[in-house]
Amino acid sequence: MAQHRAEIAVIGAGIAGIATAYYLAEQNGESDVIIVDPLQAMSFTSSQSGENYRNWWPQSTMVDFTNHSTGLMERIARDSDNRIQMTRRGYALATRMDDIDELITQLYSGYANNADSMIRVHSKVSPANYQPPLSSDWKSAPDGVDVLRNRELIRRTFPAFSTEVANVLHIRRAGDISGQQLGQYMLEVIRSRGGKLLRGKVIGIERKGAFQLRLDNGEIIHAEGLVNAAGPFVGDIAAMLDVSLPVHNVLQQKIAFVDRAKVVTRDLPFSVDMDARTLDWTDEEREVLAEDPQTAWLTRPIHGGIHCRPDGGDHGSWIKLGWAFNHQACEAGWEPELDSYFPDIVLRGASALHPALMTYYGRLPANTYHYGGYYTMTEENWPVIGPMGVDGSFIVGALSGFGTMAACAAGSLCASWISGSSLPDYAGDLSLDRYQDEALMTNLQNSSNRGIL
Repeated sequence: MAQHRAEIAVIGAGIAGIATAYYLAEQNGESDVIIVDPLQAMSFTSSQSGENYRNWWPQSTMVDFTNHSTGLMERIARDSDNRIQMTRRGYALATRMDDIDELITQLYSGYANNADSMIRVHSKVSPANYQPPLSSDWKSAPDGVDVLRNRELIRRTFPAFSTEVANVLHIRRAGDISGQQLGQYMLEVIRSRGGKLLRGKVIGIERKGAFQLRLDNGEIIHAEGLVNAAGPFVGDIAAMLDVSLPVHNVLQQKIAFVDRAKVVTRDLPFSVDMDARTLDWTDEEREVLAEDPQTAWLTRPIHGGIHCRPDGGDHGSWIKLGWAFNHQACEAGWEPELDSYFPDIVLRGASALHPALMTYYGRLPANTYHYGGYYTMTEENWPVIGPMGVDGSFIVGALSGFGTMAACAAGSLCASWISGSSLPDYAGDLSLDRYQDEALMTNLQNSSNRGIL
């Protein structure tokens, strides 16, 4: 029976676990780390990432958190000659509503003390201070958000959008990266510093001075500290230490396909339709769907958040469509069961903002990739990062749909908790301690927007 020893054992070789081990080495000089996972690194939930990033959130805590993560990714982009393929054309949040006071209020809440300098409202056709997303270069892109309130300006900037769009919130510190390259880059640094990656499933944990992690292959890891970065299985790992976590899993799906008809321009930002949609079935299709209790919901309005973006850079040919409309909590499994209706659902939903996508009705390419991953989340959709309740144990989890974009800040924060280093102001709010803050939790529970995309 093989015995392994390390100062820190990280359970989970997804982007969050890898980032934690990376920042333990980079910022804290701790390289005696073993990362353990039953699968290859970056091959489960992290492989299903949309690979996007943004600093748009309705709460300033999450804006600060993701801003810091973006800054850390930028540092890696510089150090690696942009191996992580960071681009920045922003997020374009589109709505047909004329009254966007609530969205503006959320912007001011998120950007807090910086809001006046970060939010630019454009009501003219040719505003002097609006920079269209012509370049994907992240270094030259503006920060903040441009609120486009002129329909002709919207038509000129986003000609593929439906002519019904009345307002666009163009979030500028946002774009896409290669999550796989980010993970591989950090793994290479971890290994170069002496860290190890071990294959095996943790089936039991005991605390006998040090932690003893029993693996399904009979091997044992002895470690002074433990990090639970098990993605959708964080609850199972915590339960091995008699800790209950306030998290659940929701399966969300996406599709990707070659845009042979070239209906989505390559310079399009990550585009989000913020409006609820009733899908445009034919009368016959609608009647059939309505008759079956399992599919009747498809004939009713579905909340907004449908997103579309080019994939593969300016010279690529793929596009991705996603829609996180599922709210049903589920048990995580190694082979998620996908909904065969989803490709048609998301295509019809996305066509409301991008009418040219109707070209693919009934004609999606045969090699369309339909995939899905778990959003492991808290009710308020904030992550849980910090001490896990048993001395020496820590968690970095509940990165619901924002794991790639938040991984660097999450890993850095968890590493700081472990080493006892100075913590950012948001550290307590993103830890389990927030559940003792009645005022904070009441505010989060009353929020109308949890930032889920």
